[in-house]
Amino acid sequence: MDPVGRTVLVISAVLVLAPLLGRAFRPWVAIPVVVFELVLGIAAGPSVLDWVGPSDELAMLSQFGVGLLFFMAGNEIDPTAIRGKRGRRAWGGWLLSFVLGFGVGYAIEPGLGAVIIAIALSSTALGTLLPILRDSGNLTTPFGLSMSAVGAVGEFGPIIAISLLLGGHKPDVALVILIVFGVIASTVIWLTGRLPRGQLHRFVESTLHTSGQFGVRLVVAILLSLIVASVVLGVDTLLGAFTAGIVWRALIRDADPATQEAVESKIEGLAFGFGVPIFFIATGIGFDLDALTSEPLNLLLVVGVALLLLVVRGIPSSLAAPDGASRRMRAAVGVMGATGLPIIIVATESGVSLDLISTTTATVLVGAGMLSVLLFPLLAESLRRRDEASRVESAPPETH
Repeated sequence: MDPVGRTVLVISAVLVLAPLLGRAFRPWVAIPVVVFELVLGIAAGPSVLDWVGPSDELAMLSQFGVGLLFFMAGNEIDPTAIRGKRGRRAWGGWLLSFVLGFGVGYAIEPGLGAVIIAIALSSTALGTLLPILRDSGNLTTPFGLSMSAVGAVGEFGPIIAISLLLGGHKPDVALVILIVFGVIASTVIWLTGRLPRGQLHRFVESTLHTSGQFGVRLVVAILLSLIVASVVLGVDTLLGAFTAGIVWRALIRDADPATQEAVESKIEGLAFGFGVPIFFIATGIGFDLDALTSEPLNLLLVVGVALLLLVVRGIPSSLAAPDGASRRMRAAVGVMGATGLPIIIVATESGVSLDLISTTTATVLVGAGMLSVLLFPLLAESLRRRDEASRVESAPPETH
């Protein structure tokens, strides 16, 4: 069988097997399905079974997947999440994380390599955490709102840093370009919020169960258009994808709730049923496991960097915890905020391609990100549940 056919078959098998494994493990531990996608990708890749390897076709699908991941992150974000007191705390926490990360990075890779490490260590995997929060029913709770702020800033801030510092332009030129993109994006969002959308919503609704599927097609058009705009202007494509999600949210905001839910379900099916998993599977396939196993010290470094994420990203993230939060709740917000992977993957890939960091450094960072996705949400959920239980126990008994 030719390599392309074998890649299609392997990816198809992993797409089906990953959620089945997640369901099989759920009675004992709730492991995010992304962990299985990564592990199965590693197993199928050159480092283990060598059934498939990186290819241009897989890279293209992976780029589409990461675009959908950041589109979903932008679509889920309530603009008020990054404004007000909670938003200011989240931004302050991220800036502190970036400074701490830069200090750590400069000790490892002086120069622009330190920026790569700072971006990786100051990121939060919002697109990975949102399905976890939604599935657990915590998305609209005070904890979920705090995580939305931490996650939005933890993805938006690193994307801006990538565009400013790694886009191939001088920082002053990059800043002007970023401002131009911001003005364009803000204008599109502003116009979207003021256009009469009744007819659009009716047309979207009328094609929900036909081959027209206008809502899904419009989403893809917005996503691709803003990605192309970001490429033309020279900013990172993730910023275009993130902005596209915000634009779509503004467009569909006033639609009938049933219509919103139906379209959202279709978009989630496209994103989390196809595009996003391929991004993580491709990451697993390209993961250099030999760089870790050939040197035992590197395995220890993965654990060390995961713990470093708790300090560099976790402690500052806890600043955005709900008002009056207990120590456990603040710890839960911090641990969840330290969960990072997509930005780590993107930043380290850029760092390796620009010869700013070594392949080993990139592998250790990505490995730590994988470990954070596996462990941190579980730890955060345990802390949050213990906090709820302690509050229930300490609540005064009801009187009749």
